[in-house]
Amino acid sequence: MKKFGLRRVAMGGVCAALLALQVGCSSSADDSSPGGLRVPSSSANNGNPAIGAQPQPATGGSSSNAAAPAGNLGIQSPADADESTQPPPEAAKVTNGFVITAHDPRSTFGADVDTASYDLFRQAINLGKLPEPASVRLEEYVNDFKYAYPPPAEDSTTPFSISLAATPALYGRETQLLRVGIRGKDAKPTEKLKANLVFLVDTSGSMQSPDKLPLVKRVLTDTLDVLQPTDTVSIVTYAGFTSVALAPTPVSNKERIASVIASFDAGGSTAGAAGLDLAYQQAAAGFLEGGLNHVLLCTDGDFNVGPSSTAELVKAIEQKRKSGITLTVLGFGQGLNDSMMEAVSNKGNGVYGVISSEEQADKYVKERMLSTMTFIAKDMKIQVEFNPERVYAYRLLGYEDRAIDDNDFRNDVIDAGEVGAGHRVTALYELALTSTALPAGSGMPTPQDGPAFTEALEVGADALALVKVRYKDRDAAETDPAYEVSQSLLPEQVIATASEADDDFAWAMAVASYAELLRGSPFTSRSILPAIEGFVRRPSFAADPDRAEFVTLFDKASPLLGP
Repeated sequence: MKKFGLRRVAMGGVCAALLALQVGCSSSADDSSPGGLRVPSSSANNGNPAIGAQPQPATGGSSSNAAAPAGNLGIQSPADADESTQPPPEAAKVTNGFVITAHDPRSTFGADVDTASYDLFRQAINLGKLPEPASVRLEEYVNDFKYAYPPPAEDSTTPFSISLAATPALYGRETQLLRVGIRGKDAKPTEKLKANLVFLVDTSGSMQSPDKLPLVKRVLTDTLDVLQPTDTVSIVTYAGFTSVALAPTPVSNKERIASVIASFDAGGSTAGAAGLDLAYQQAAAGFLEGGLNHVLLCTDGDFNVGPSSTAELVKAIEQKRKSGITLTVLGFGQGLNDSMMEAVSNKGNGVYGVISSEEQADKYVKERMLSTMTFIAKDMKIQVEFNPERVYAYRLLGYEDRAIDDNDFRNDVIDAGEVGAGHRVTALYELALTSTALPAGSGMPTPQDGPAFTEALEVGADALALVKVRYKDRDAAETDPAYEVSQSLLPEQVIATASEADDDFAWAMAVASYAELLRGSPFTSRSILPAIEGFVRRPSFAADPDRAEFVTLFDKASPLLGP
């Protein structure tokens, strides 16, 4: 199966880095150019048979947003689990290497708006240690911050905009940097769907510490303030056994809901799979056609009773997402089962975050809670097609576990990422326009190469790359066709010098370079710290509390990296 140049490398290599800045060549996905059109897969496509091509038919039958039947999650024993559903072990996570464009000009991955990896970084640094390298997902560091990408036009039928930027790389590397930015439309109060929300709360003994169940109570109580009085909330708890602590109750009865939340105590073992099963049953019982049907799981991920392997849980959640019920996972405390929680939220068409303090709990509810539950686009896939005549090689920074086979870009039954209201999605590529510009150094993997690519390309002869985004409406069924929009990057849009760039691209690349350093990427080294520091200390960032916090974390973390 052809991925986007996935290449296994040792996690501890030493290397050179990249940072870059931005060029103002953004364009809404609904502009007047053919590349900005929102094209349903059954529409005319201006003579290009590939754009908007009819997707492959579903093989597993149709699905709809009807209420899911009650019953268990269908979790199998480990011996019966489908090996294909098992995510790679932590040791197998890799850093993307360069891909020779003439061999494979297409890079395909699913959108990601999770923030947990950056949350774990914050937690670790505040405890005086570095995060585990396997927990560092570069794209989550970059996407934790907001960028001033232009929003889609008010009358746009596409719920997001596409912005492209490119600039020469720094530090003596002869490469270019490409940034793909996507911004979801901001939700209007009149557009909010009525919600059927299930709070699924881990009340087992492992949740006793102050940074776990007390913070869960704070998050859930504060969430009542951002919901509408007509929304309904159910509460399921699990420890050694599961229980419906609150049947569906209108948020207008806030005092009753808050009283139940306040009554939580921690004790017993952790029957997490059974809790998920009961929560989905509650969500199915109150299912709202055309509404938001969502499970919010609050846990430390310590599932120690009943089926608990990641493979088993992932397979179960994959089945339930077809019912139209989505899942957000919020992790609390230290020592989280990060890989399991990320995998479960991904397969639940949801978002994964981590809460470590009262301040962070309040901020998450205020700034992220509704956007993580209210999607504007689902199954979003991004494919960047590079022009072999203009780009010799490329590498994608991050998204290692979001890889999608190139041939599945237009297979609309393939699950991908979800984007909520106001979310930003950023992807970064390093480009070698010529063979002599291709970086080489100790620990860097050999570029992926092989037989020449012989299929017809869609990228224009004058363009460096064509960025294609494929997505479905938020209430689409699994077998519904997707829409597709695209945008080209032309050579004249690449700025000549870094001095012309703006702050947003500089910030994204600084954070990406730091994440590569923490991960042990072979494409960076500690020698770049002064350059990163120069970017993140720009005076213009001081007024942004999120960026100011990163500078504080940077100051605490950098001495821990050693000489």
